Amino acid sequence: MKKINTLIALVLFITLSAQNSGAVRYGVTGNFHRGSIVNVHDVSTGSYGGTLGLLAEIPIMKSDVTGGEYLFLVPMVEYSMQGENAKADVARYGRQKFHHDYIGAQLYVKYFFHPGNNLSDYFIFAGPRIEFLVREDRQVSALYDADYFKYNHDDVLNNFGFGISVGAGARITDDLEAVLRFDRGFTKVYPNNTNGVTYNRQLSVGVNYYFRNNR
Repeated sequence: MKKINTLIALVLFITLSAQNSGAVRYGVTGNFHRGSIVNVHDVSTGSYGGTLGLLAEIPIMKSDVTGGEYLFLVPMVEYSMQGENAKADVARYGRQKFHHDYIGAQLYVKYFFHPGNNLSDYFIFAGPRIEFLVREDRQVSALYDADYFKYNHDDVLNNFGFGISVGAGARITDDLEAVLRFDRGFTKVYPNNTNGVTYNRQLSVGVNYYFRNNR
């Protein structure tokens, strides 16, 4: 909990310290995604989930010709439902579910294309991501655990992870954006697993909506 509070405080500090620019925008973000955990749980099918969060858009650089901003810093905090499902011998074990909810945070650099100094509605973004586990919902039979533990080694679940988040999007209106995003972790979800890096990954489609537009 202390780590989560520190994370939220850091994001708030970044956004509030930029208020003097007069162009900071605040908003909400949400997405629908499919995620999975790599190198574990035989016949993994991934699971669908959603994300809801808060973000800010802080201008860094503008065009000398048009004056429009094209480079931004975008801190984001979100609640994300992740994990995966598996179907290893469903007739014998039933369906296996490994659902994990996280408080995640990203710090993006967001770049709008501006050919010939004409600001485009299309942009790309990338940045580091960290996540803290807040809920685990594991639904598997004892028989599955007994037979598959020698492969999965999933008795310990990591409470913290870090990775990278990248994506692209388009401005629909001045206050609404559509985004496509991919997150890839670098931390083992199951630290006792020896089959490789059991990292989180997810592909999502979503929207950003800004409450205040000072453009």
